[in-house]
Amino acid sequence: MIVTEEMPNSEQPQVAESTPPKKPYNFDWDAASKAGSDYSPEERSRLENLYSNSLTSISENQIIEGTIVAISDKDVVVNIGFKSDGLIPFSEFRHLPEMKVGDKIEVFVESQEDVNGQLILSHKRARAQKSWERVNKSLTDNEVIQGFVKCRTKGGLIVDVFGIEAFLPGSQIDVKPIRDYDVFVGKTMEFKVVKINNEFKNVVVSHKILIEEELEQQKSEIISKLEKGQVLEGTVKNITSYGVFMDLGGVDGLLHITDLSWGRISHPEEVVKLDEKINVVILDFDDQKKRIALGLKQLTPHPWATLDENLKPGDKIKGKVVVLTDYGAFVEVAPGIEGLVHVSEMSWSQHMRSPQDFMKVGDQIEAVILTLDREERKMSLGIKQLTPDPWLNIMEKYPVGSKHKTKVRNVQNFGVFVELEEGIEGLVHVSDLTWGKKVKHPSEFTKVGDEMEVVVLDVDAEHRRMSLGHKQLEENPWDVFETVFTLDSIHEGTVLKVTDKGAIVGLQYGIEAFAPSKHIIKEDNTTLKADEKAQFKVIEFSKENHRVVVSHSRLHEEKQAQTRDEEGQKRKHDRDEGSRAVKKIKESIEKTTLGDLDVLSNLKSEMEQTEKNAPAKVKKTEPNNSAAAESPDEESGASSEDKNESN
Repeated sequence: MIVTEEMPNSEQPQVAESTPPKKPYNFDWDAASKAGSDYSPEERSRLENLYSNSLTSISENQIIEGTIVAISDKDVVVNIGFKSDGLIPFSEFRHLPEMKVGDKIEVFVESQEDVNGQLILSHKRARAQKSWERVNKSLTDNEVIQGFVKCRTKGGLIVDVFGIEAFLPGSQIDVKPIRDYDVFVGKTMEFKVVKINNEFKNVVVSHKILIEEELEQQKSEIISKLEKGQVLEGTVKNITSYGVFMDLGGVDGLLHITDLSWGRISHPEEVVKLDEKINVVILDFDDQKKRIALGLKQLTPHPWATLDENLKPGDKIKGKVVVLTDYGAFVEVAPGIEGLVHVSEMSWSQHMRSPQDFMKVGDQIEAVILTLDREERKMSLGIKQLTPDPWLNIMEKYPVGSKHKTKVRNVQNFGVFVELEEGIEGLVHVSDLTWGKKVKHPSEFTKVGDEMEVVVLDVDAEHRRMSLGHKQLEENPWDVFETVFTLDSIHEGTVLKVTDKGAIVGLQYGIEAFAPSKHIIKEDNTTLKADEKAQFKVIEFSKENHRVVVSHSRLHEEKQAQTRDEEGQKRKHDRDEGSRAVKKIKESIEKTTLGDLDVLSNLKSEMEQTEKNAPAKVKKTEPNNSAAAESPDEESGASSEDKNESN
């Protein structure tokens, strides 16, 4: 290198821009190589070996130890004994705020020489690789390690372990549930590695496992001393809807909701609170003593033991409705003492209703003690006994024949139950609803909630039954119908409905009569159809059964029968006249001879005159309705004709 003395700015020559640069100095490498020719081969070999041994042999992706030789704002210079030093960004040493020159650190050789001939090192990668090796070794050896809780995350905490961010689930922090994770942030704690996912570089650690190992030793010592009936102090660890989990100093026990209080409670939170310390008694445990049943109410006397001895059936008592069921209500008369009010004891009414119609949970009510069994610890109560029995003077209030307004409570297929007053109900049978057309179901006539006026028909105070009627409020129209729809009377009707058995026929006054199938055949042998009008004859009438049977066929059948009778009468009359004529001829023959031609001529004329007058006489003959008299006449007529022919 050529060194030139600097001249003052004013004395330096000005170089024109067009002046070409000077040629660089040519170093004589051949002369430099000859400078070492003075060494002997042995000396040269020794010096080369000495130089080689002074350098460290390294390879890429290797972790080696180096020494910090310089620190700047941007880089840290590290000497690893190689022919050149390496530069590492200062940002990789943020975890070492007290770092200084001369400290030993581990570095990862990324490249021996980059394009600029620089050795590339990384402290971060060396630290990460070493950390993974240590983490895997900790899992394999079940080793206890230390970590720094960095921050909170969803479901747990992030812990720095050997420079790796590991996950600490909330369930693995402590043996008891943790409600506030923030109290652990910034603390250094001990952990055990429980799971490693090398593919995704995930590490899961647990602090709870260390506590459990410690508690397991305590637990075995505590369990060995447990006995039934033993009273221990415990801490409320967790509260559920069915009970409370207690920490008995390393051993967990369950305090069931039914063993919390003698009284009825809906949730354990009504009695205990989290982290509260209370005394409990050991009720039971399994053979391995892993499940321990605890009790709290057993530490106090049973309420039935303190119940007033003067209480007896018939006394009035107050209480609070705690439970409603389909069959009744449970009333708490004292903490831990309940009585049952059956639904049948809530009202004098015979109609069963729901307990919700009378009370609700939380109501303060008064009741009468019906039964009291101190040994079985059972009590039955009644509410209706607080009011007089309405059936005691039923005959005076509701005599037979009296009229009353009622309310429909229930509708059955056989009748309607109505309520005259609270506790007094009666039945209106379906047959006593109306005088009119037959009711197939009471729902066609009325419905629940309707008002109905009734007449008392019968009262059975012993069995608490009352028979009522609605149609009896009006006169029986069938008394009038009996005089209108007499037997054989003829009425015009309309076919309302045709069935397999016959037809329903609507008559005057709204009466529905029945015509059997054979009685709805018309004269032309066709059958009456719905909405067709025709004449009907009453063939049956029952006032008691409200039944009218009619016939259309009977009308033309009787007309045809009458016609046949008239024709028969005519034939009979003709035969009688013929017989008389023949008889007269015979008598004349006996008195005269064959030669008396005048007599025969007169007889012939007389017979002809008789035949001419015969029809006029038949018309005057009265019709004979007796069908039985027809047969003998026909026989006699036949015999007369035979005699005539013989003559």
